[in-house]
This record gives sequence, C-alpha cells and structure tokens, in this order.
Amino acid sequence: IHEIKEMQIMNMGNYAHGNQPIQHMIYLYNYAGQPWKAQYWLREVMDKLYTPYPDGYCGDEDNGQTSAWYIFSALGFYPVCPGSGEYVMGAPLFKKAILTLENGKQIVLNAPDNTNENRYIRSLKVNGKEYNHNWLKHEELMDGAVLDFDMSHTPNTERGINDEDFPYSLTNEDK
Repeated sequence: IHEIKEMQIMNMGNYAHGNQPIQHMIYLYNYAGQPWKAQYWLREVMDKLYTPYPDGYCGDEDNGQTSAWYIFSALGFYPVCPGSGEYVMGAPLFKKAILTLENGKQIVLNAPDNTNENRYIRSLKVNGKEYNHNWLKHEELMDGAVLDFDMSHTPNTERGINDEDFPYSLTNEDK
C-alpha cells in the first residue's frame, strides 16, 4: 500500500501519516508526560510531509482531514478527542497567528522566537498567566485568548509532566 512506501521515503519508522487514523498518534506523547517529543515529531511531519512541490502532500485527503491536521498542528494544538472539549498541545509553526472567531473575539498566538531550531515550548502564558497544561479548553478559547509561547532549541523536560497537565483520557474516569 502507498503508506508503506511513504514511510520508507520519509524515514519516519512505522508512522504512516497519510493514513488518517494515525494522525493523532504523535500528540499522545502529551498523555505520557513527554510533550517535548510531540513538539519534535510534529515539526518533523510538517517539515517533511507538507512541502510546496508536486509530491509535497502526503497520502489521501479524506474529507479535509489531512489539511485540517496541518492547520491545527501549525497553530500549535489539535482536537485529539473532539468530544472532550480540549485541544492537545503541540508547538506553533508561526511566529504569530490571529484567529478571529465567529463571535468576534480573537485567539492570538505569539511565538516571536519560533524557528526551525526553536521548536520546543520553554514556557507558555495564556492571558498573561503561566500555563503548564498540555491542553487548552475550547470554551476558554471561545472567550478570546492570548497565548504567548517562549520557544527554545532545547526541550523543556520539566513542563507538562504532572498528572494535572495531561489531557482528558477516558482511562481516568475510574479514578
């Protein structure tokens, strides 16, 4: 199948990004207390599998899923579990992005030190307050928000590692 050939060409092991059911997989590092690995691999996928060349778009575009993955990931978050009301953190691709919401409010994402090398979140402030969680609440974003990312070329292995920083998981319902 074409996914196996794509995996070989991109030298990304068994990660078959062109097969949509796996596209959330990299974000699961946030559930395992290693968000810096998600930040690294998300940038690798965006850099290697999405390019401005005729063969620069990986896999199939099933109902917009592959494009939606890229847009969310480039903004720095993704709805791994849509019913949870949370977006799981990655790291932004841009130095600045502004989303104007249907209600007229804005989400402003600032990452002035963002570069190919500075792909790791050193720290994050949401509306001026330190924020260590590996997720963002949909309802809070809908009220408008300013996310200030301090990006670094080295991973911050102390950020997002506590249980309360992990995104929602059904496996925690029994606790």
